[in-house]
Amino acid sequence: MAEPKQSTGGEAAKPVTPARPRIVVPPNLEAVYSNVVRISHSPSELVFDFGNILPGESEVHIKARVMMSPLSAKLLQKALADNLTKFETVFGEIKLPPGKSLADDLFRSLQPPEPPKPEGQG
Repeated sequence: MAEPKQSTGGEAAKPVTPARPRIVVPPNLEAVYSNVVRISHSPSELVFDFGNILPGESEVHIKARVMMSPLSAKLLQKALADNLTKFETVFGEIKLPPGKSLADDLFRSLQPPEPPKPEGQG
């Protein structure tokens, strides 16, 4: 059995860099606007349900569902943070409303409104 060739020391092993995949967007892909996202998870995946709700409506209409591995979701989190930093560098800080976080309304489970209190109770 032949022994594998050993490097003489003068040759540096070149790391193989995989080519970046080409991103193809289908021409008929519909863009989706979302102002609500419901996030759920299991041990092996995270599920993002993107939807929208109009002022005065009581139903969120889910428009897209994206499922990711925990690793992919973590990479998305990092990419989103990097892109928001770049956005704020160009356009200025994104200011959140004071008090209750807007994210509490948009990205937490929507709760039904409390029933009205009987008259005379304040």
